[in-house]
Amino acid sequence: MKAVKPLKDGRYTAQCRQETFLAAVAAGHSRAFPIADVIVSGGWARFYRGGEEVWSCNPSYAAVHFIITKV
Repeated sequence: MKAVKPLKDGRYTAQCRQETFLAAVAAGHSRAFPIADVIVSGGWARFYRGGEEVWSCNPSYAAVHFIITKV
């Protein structure tokens, strides 16, 4: 199994790995579907849509479950 590197503090864009909204709902990622802005700080990855925080998780979870792009 590949070692997971948690995201470092910073700004990112997160794209859900799920291809449909229903799949994102089943995975618990509906609030971040299909794409959200992410700010990692203080050990949390906070997801934003329209400037409003919609979801959060730890940086390791975000690194594994989303397609992450550094901004």
